[in-house]
Amino acid sequence: MGGDPRPPHTEVPTSVPPTRPGAARGTAYTRAMLSGGPTGPYPVFPRILLVDDDPNLLVVLAEQLRADGFDIATARDGQEALRRLDSGWPDLLIIDMMMPRLDGLSLARAIKARADLPIIVLSAIDAGDSKAEVLEEIAEDYVTKPYHYPELRARINRVLRRLGDKVPRRSLVLGPDLVLELHRREAVVHGQTVALTPTESRLLYALAANLGQVVPTETLLARGWADTDDADPSYVWVTMRRLRQKLEIDPGRPVHLLTVRGVGYRLLADGSDRPAPMTGAEAGARP
Repeated sequence: MGGDPRPPHTEVPTSVPPTRPGAARGTAYTRAMLSGGPTGPYPVFPRILLVDDDPNLLVVLAEQLRADGFDIATARDGQEALRRLDSGWPDLLIIDMMMPRLDGLSLARAIKARADLPIIVLSAIDAGDSKAEVLEEIAEDYVTKPYHYPELRARINRVLRRLGDKVPRRSLVLGPDLVLELHRREAVVHGQTVALTPTESRLLYALAANLGQVVPTETLLARGWADTDDADPSYVWVTMRRLRQKLEIDPGRPVHLLTVRGVGYRLLADGSDRPAPMTGAEAGARP
């Protein structure tokens, strides 16, 4: 019960794209991505930051992505990429591994220290062990150069579709005893910092994006274990029980993470309209 309720090799680093200032995406973005990509009836423009020291690649790939409806910014090295992050967060980053001044792995670690933004690595390094380590630590996907654009586009859409929730960009204060710092995979509970696992963060992202609303168990299962074959609803039940142990002052009488029996879960702030406290059995019960 202590770890994520699935085999370790299926763990995918969590990352959910923050909504950048002024971006009117919301439900339209999610529906468009679920329909297959940014093209279609909804005017959505996911923002991608390309980071590579090859100027020709930057020009060609930026043109290809813009033609498919993406909002593209570019950076020639890791330090320029970090400066661009100061002015706004992209929905996704595509970064090279071998760059001067700040290599791709160091850049990715610096990005993850700021916010849990999704990263696709685009690199000429094709060693299996290196790819596995990068995917385990910092990346949602890894594409080897020279890239095949239709495949890269499909992978981009897949990551954005999986991570389509709107995300609180800063602290989410749910009450005097609970503050979520989802961009850091942390919570502050009764003044103490509590670390969150990638899967716990993904579920909380989905709940925070629909604060006060019921999120179906099936939706949480898709958010938490999108790449796991034969994922079972019990994964959600176990993870939510563990989250209550971490976040609630009294896990047996939760006030923030509530079960809506037969449907799913709700995340509530203090003072929100909520039903009478559950019994201990209901608090950990199946939805």
